[in-house]
Amino acid sequence: MSARNPDNVVIVGGGVAGWMAASYLKAAFGDGVSVTLLDPGAADPAEEDEASLGDLGRFFDVLGLAEEDWMAACEATYKLAVRFQGFSRPDHYFYLPFEGAREAGGFPLTEWWPHNGPSGRFDRDCFVAAWLCDAGRSPRAFHSALPGTAPATGPYGYHFKGEALAGYLAGYAVERGVRRLTGEVLEVRLDPRGWIDHVVTAQHGPVHGDLFVDCTGSAGLLLRQALRVPWLSYRNSLPGDAVVALDVPADMKAHGIPPYTTVTARAAGWIRAVPLRSRIVTGYVYAQEYCTPQEAESTLREFAGPEAAGAEAVHAPLATGRSLTAWRHNCVAVAAAAGRVEPLQTTQVSFTHHALEQLVRHFPGADWHPRLREGYNTAVAQELDGAREFLTLLYQGTARDHTQYWRDVKTRPVPDGLAERIEYWRVRLPGAEHLPPYQHGVPAHAYASVLLGTGAIEVRPPAAVVLADEALARAEFATVRRTAQGLVEALPTQYDYLRRISA
Repeated sequence: MSARNPDNVVIVGGGVAGWMAASYLKAAFGDGVSVTLLDPGAADPAEEDEASLGDLGRFFDVLGLAEEDWMAACEATYKLAVRFQGFSRPDHYFYLPFEGAREAGGFPLTEWWPHNGPSGRFDRDCFVAAWLCDAGRSPRAFHSALPGTAPATGPYGYHFKGEALAGYLAGYAVERGVRRLTGEVLEVRLDPRGWIDHVVTAQHGPVHGDLFVDCTGSAGLLLRQALRVPWLSYRNSLPGDAVVALDVPADMKAHGIPPYTTVTARAAGWIRAVPLRSRIVTGYVYAQEYCTPQEAESTLREFAGPEAAGAEAVHAPLATGRSLTAWRHNCVAVAAAAGRVEPLQTTQVSFTHHALEQLVRHFPGADWHPRLREGYNTAVAQELDGAREFLTLLYQGTARDHTQYWRDVKTRPVPDGLAERIEYWRVRLPGAEHLPPYQHGVPAHAYASVLLGTGAIEVRPPAAVVLADEALARAEFATVRRTAQGLVEALPTQYDYLRRISA
């Protein structure tokens, strides 16, 4: 490796993560870097997420792609929230929206709500998005479908078919100069320093690079296998270690297309349902200690209903945790090669996006300054550790205890500091100042929503709220209700919106 700028990037691994990396690096650097993507074949079955957080639009903005450019090709739909079902009691649900919390008198409505919420639904009292979700509304009006126009509502994410998005981004990247190679990686060769010199492929022989990006999923072909970076498991906090998935064709005109991902508690884990334009993608994440693969598949098919009769079930292990470092020497891991959590919020594609933002910001120069590597490693580790903490709170907070699985999850160890924070949140719901400073993508209102929605951790309004002017809160609660009712009347259903703009 020469002492020059590392302008020859080799990405190992295709799928969503690999092609997101290839297209993002090309969009960010243009001809300043040469990008080769080596696709060894089958994607990691646990890697192909079909949903995002509410900031994925930034990824497409960097690529210069508008929604009308890619959404129809990927069966994409809008996502305003995650709907959690049965985490408090069997007939109960609540929304965790991307919309931020409104304030009254200097306090977020989520802090006012335990004192004087106008109804029994904190999500509808505090967030407009909950009303839109219940009504199945699109976040965009027909007039806002024009390029460059703003949505009618707040932030939103997307649902999409992972394989289709990977294919779309592959076309985008190759058209802009990314070199695409296919075939099995036979060997990873290191130089005398222990850095990656090249990979040996069956069809193309040696492929040399300056910087190697590991997008090989949970296999971690470069970072974990070749460079032997240790893996830090999250298994002690997050119980799910297997997943079975069904891709179910559905009549979405009859179903409607809900603008949310549904997560439903089940006896040995939880089931996710992701609505696309012509199908519903479902997956049961479960703990094998409490459930066999056959039982899990039967539970998922029962949940999905008769339309799943002909759908093939895909079983896969789920290893949650992260690499000790996501960047070692000249190898940077992205997506599941760097780490993953249980996809309770379906966050893997957003983690991939955030990692690529950090890679571009910390891209090395000729001196390979170690501070850049440290900055990337810190950002990725903190995001994954923060997500682990947030999901642990959901398990700790759930009032569901009807099976041994749900009784046991609340006895698992919690990440450092979370127990102390929970005790604090019992008397003061989370605000931005009460969260770990490294949290990314999990705002304070998300923590508050989990505490208010799951039911096992008793919270009370702060004393300051009890003493404050309730008229301010009543007025803001009324504004939420009025705004939401107006949008429900004005906005089309998501099915009608997508059908019309795709016609």
